[in-house]
Amino acid sequence: MVKIINLFNHKGGVSKTTTVFNLGWKLAMLGKKVIIADFDPQCNLTGMVLGYTGIDDLESSYKASPPNNVKDMLAPAFESQPRQIVGADCMAVKGNENLFLLPGHIGLAEYETTLGIAQELSGSLLALRNLPGSIRYALDATATKYAADFILVDMSPSLGPINQNLLMTSDHFIVPLHPDYFSSMALSSLSRTLPRWKSWAITAYGVEALLTADYPFPKPQSTFIGAVVQKYRPRSGKASSAFQRWIDQLTTGLEKELIPSLEEAEILNTAEFKAITQAEPWVPIMEVSDFNSLIALSQEHQVPVYALTKDMVQQSGAVWEQSEASMVVFDTAFDQCARTVIALTA
Repeated sequence: MVKIINLFNHKGGVSKTTTVFNLGWKLAMLGKKVIIADFDPQCNLTGMVLGYTGIDDLESSYKASPPNNVKDMLAPAFESQPRQIVGADCMAVKGNENLFLLPGHIGLAEYETTLGIAQELSGSLLALRNLPGSIRYALDATATKYAADFILVDMSPSLGPINQNLLMTSDHFIVPLHPDYFSSMALSSLSRTLPRWKSWAITAYGVEALLTADYPFPKPQSTFIGAVVQKYRPRSGKASSAFQRWIDQLTTGLEKELIPSLEEAEILNTAEFKAITQAEPWVPIMEVSDFNSLIALSQEHQVPVYALTKDMVQQSGAVWEQSEASMVVFDTAFDQCARTVIALTA
């Protein structure tokens, strides 16, 4: 059965998209069938994988039947079309036969308000009862179509209804962080928001109209499987002292604020996490430095940073040796992270 994992933080600029792509590729290298799904209306993941440069490129590739993007996939529910939701047609990611992309759509944001009304669980629920369970239903149908082991979801940086639904109807989530003041603030915000979302999901699961809908609302079971810290500046193979101070502060924020709130809301089983990882849940499951110039080359060639070749980077001598050494570090980090994710979701 597929495991749906969200990469979520309502702070932007924390490398959600690059983590989804690099982690998804690594999971696929380890023999897992993986779909990376772009639920951010900015469609950065879609552009990264397919090499698109603008909205016109995206629009020219869309077709309504069969659905090949997240908006068209959900249209039967959100636009009251006389047809059932079916699994979307994903796009094969070149260079990795186990990896597929479910493209995003800028128009997904149009569904935000309607879903928000449906999730208020008010008197208008009967007319909108198919919406809260539709996203999970559509992702499950797509996973079945491709016999996928994992779906990694790239989410927008917001606390809106779509993200609330995605997170609470998923199986697991990872919180990406950047070592700065705003990520530290985000942890405080998440420690208040996520328990409220869990409470809403429990209530929704008890509503008869949602349980008997065409797309039943699933039992809430999403769990936290770790944080990842990216984009720090390295020095002598480790984070520089300035960035390390922020990493330490993030770890403290995880330990003192987010983790206790997740435990209380039963979104994390600390004993189980420790038994699998041999580490505390506030210790990031991956720390990786800034990709620097390699990220532009990764996007140009539509491969992860650790899969770039000498011909792709067009370097030689000491410059290539330095880049190659960095790629080995990135490869090791994502390999270890992928194996941890597999273990935590087994």
